[in-house]
Amino acid sequence: MVRTQLRARGIVDERVLAVMERVPRHLFVDPDSQDRAYDDSALPIREGQTISQPYMVALMTQSLLLGGKEKVLEIGTGSGYQTAVLAPLADRIFSMERLGRLGRRAEKLLFSLDIHNVLIRIADGTHGWAEEAPYDAILVAAGAPGVPENLLRQLSVGGRLVIPLGPEDRQLLYRITRTKTGYDEKKLGSCRFVKLIGRYGWES
Repeated sequence: MVRTQLRARGIVDERVLAVMERVPRHLFVDPDSQDRAYDDSALPIREGQTISQPYMVALMTQSLLLGGKEKVLEIGTGSGYQTAVLAPLADRIFSMERLGRLGRRAEKLLFSLDIHNVLIRIADGTHGWAEEAPYDAILVAAGAPGVPENLLRQLSVGGRLVIPLGPEDRQLLYRITRTKTGYDEKKLGSCRFVKLIGRYGWES
């Protein structure tokens, strides 16, 4: 997976590649999908959600430019796979999931893998997690119609937000960096995610 799907497609951060080689993706997919766990594709998980394809997980993680000391906010815990990839690359991960059963299952799985620098909250992620702000990096693992202003406000100066933006059937992945005077945007490529549902996302 690392050689053919990640290195071959331009993932160059050696720390990201090493983590993705170690994290057992098969544990985060449903039992009937385990034979496809390392395929270059998204897979369905419980509650009508998906686990992102390995390349997209690697691209989003690499684009956060993590050095190891950051406080990271993740919106959309899902299976916990992206969370497990982020955890060794930063100091603390605050992850939000609106679906309680999904979030608690991810929490138990992460704990079983001795990942202890993650805190999961069951709530509408479009509000962000204001009391722990500011964040050095924010990753949104669902497609949004626009950037939730709450998330921009919770970025530190120099902080990076990676988020898919666009209509339901196709989005563009952006990295938005907060500067002293505003925000800089960079397009990272096309993607397709489940909808970011919440007060400042899609209604349903």
